[in-house]
Amino acid sequence: MIGDSTPQRYAKLSMTLHWLMLALFVGVYACIEIKGLMPRGGHLRGLFLGLHGVFGLSIFALVWVRLLARLSPRPPITPKPPAWQTGVSHLMHLALYGLMIATPVLAWLMLSAAGKPMPYYEFYLPSPVAVDPDLAKQFKYWHELIGSAGYWLIGLHAAAGLFHHYWVRDNTLRRMLPGRP
Repeated sequence: MIGDSTPQRYAKLSMTLHWLMLALFVGVYACIEIKGLMPRGGHLRGLFLGLHGVFGLSIFALVWVRLLARLSPRPPITPKPPAWQTGVSHLMHLALYGLMIATPVLAWLMLSAAGKPMPYYEFYLPSPVAVDPDLAKQFKYWHELIGSAGYWLIGLHAAAGLFHHYWVRDNTLRRMLPGRP
């Protein structure tokens, strides 16, 4: 019997990064929501804001590894979806990668323009822009707008996976699930 060289599931690296980044997104959004419940100037508020930043920058660091991992062969969806679904899928993934790149960059620009350091564990990123409070407000607006859109993007991405699994009954979701094939 001749073996089929086409992978049936994503590589372990891709699966690990996918689910790790989901956990980081849960952390990013949980921290910012919890921070909003805390009184201004409180120690816990600062802690959650700091964790929000660490999780966000971790997503930014891992997205580049994830993009490299996309170069490995991807398992086909069986049965093959209509072309319009494939097109929407590509747009959704492009938007998700845009979210993972643009949101941390905007946070860095926002903090820099506000004259605040951008900490990442024990390191501080250099400031790419001069202090400008008005510019900081603009960066904050875009950071929060794109971050809010992320709720929808992630939710639609998850809903599409569940739709394909339970309604269409193809292998879209199973290709990314860890465990046995």
